[in-house]
Amino acid sequence: MTARERAAKLTRPLAKVDEIIDVVVKPGSRKPGLSSVDGALVLRVRERAIEGAANSACLRALAEAYGVAPNAVSLVRGLRSRHKRFAIHRPERPNDRGETAR
Repeated sequence: MTARERAAKLTRPLAKVDEIIDVVVKPGSRKPGLSSVDGALVLRVRERAIEGAANSACLRALAEAYGVAPNAVSLVRGLRSRHKRFAIHRPERPNDRGETAR
């Protein structure tokens, strides 16, 4: 898989975005997790920054933290940088479309 194909897989257009978050990624960390340091969101992942492994780990970690499916998180900016911007797409619920619950 080429770099262009990997980038196309990780990113997608911003059609309906519920939240945009900026993250500083620390690949190759011993203790993975999400924290806030001096007002910046820091995401530590075990995977190294080789062939997009850290980017994929970031998508999975953010999806778990926000309670959405991994395909609901997309990388907007920062494919090859430690400073990244992600979009969170939350699924529509029936009540979000004006339908009544039964």
